Amino acid sequence: MPDPTQQLLDLLDLDSRGEDWFRGYSPATAGKQVYGGQAVAQALAAAQRTVPYDRPVHSLHGYFVLAGDPRTPIDFFVERVRDGKSFTTRRCAAKQDGHVIFSMEASFQLREPGLEHAVEPPAVPPPETLPTTSALAERLRSFLPRAALERMEQPSALDIRFVEPQAFLTGSAPGATPQSIWFRIIGPLPEDHLLHSALLAYLSDMTLLNTALSAHGLTVFDPAFQIASLDHALWIHRSFRADEWLLYVQDSPNASGARALTRGELFTREGRLVASVAQEGLIRKR
Repeated sequence: MPDPTQQLLDLLDLDSRGEDWFRGYSPATAGKQVYGGQAVAQALAAAQRTVPYDRPVHSLHGYFVLAGDPRTPIDFFVERVRDGKSFTTRRCAAKQDGHVIFSMEASFQLREPGLEHAVEPPAVPPPETLPTTSALAERLRSFLPRAALERMEQPSALDIRFVEPQAFLTGSAPGATPQSIWFRIIGPLPEDHLLHSALLAYLSDMTLLNTALSAHGLTVFDPAFQIASLDHALWIHRSFRADEWLLYVQDSPNASGARALTRGELFTREGRLVASVAQEGLIRKR
């Protein structure tokens, strides 16, 4: 059986097709549309190829323009916007059949010292005390939507532990309180900050919109709603490893006009804030 972690790493190993032109592919297990986190991660991987190694990404902002087709390769075209003394800016357009499906702008910076402060993580149980997704699937088999059950039973490169599983899987915990998950890539992974940044971009799209739905006792598996990511922003504050536990604390401060705003903060096990995320999504009743 193929190694899921290696398959994920292969997903980020883009083909070079020409100057600042790269090509990526979707996994054979992809659904009907390209996963948004895949587009973000591959666009970042393409942009990183054109930036000096000593300038890690500190922020990216992207828009999902069209639903991507997993059966079609994605071409990533990088524009070198600026190469400054401390900062580097890149723009990337992801295209299929000549149409832009995702656009992104990212900024990279030489590491330098500065002021330090950060919020503290909430008190949550450690990941080892929480059930694995396979154990949850078995426990909630008679309650879970079929789509959720099938997703949870697929081989995965990700070890994920839900702090509040009902809110994510059954929608049975309505309320606009923050929702939290632990996750890590099943490693070990190479010592390469480019790889870990791209993996964090991939993971940062997970479960965000479900946080808005859970405030209403719903989940992303509800067929009565059309759900899609509209944009995505990621800020990386400190170094981290994607193969070590990260706590993803999420909330949704607003939903209106068939859109919902969601936010997330990522902490290491030691409580260091390493990244912040914001995303707006379409949540439209069919």
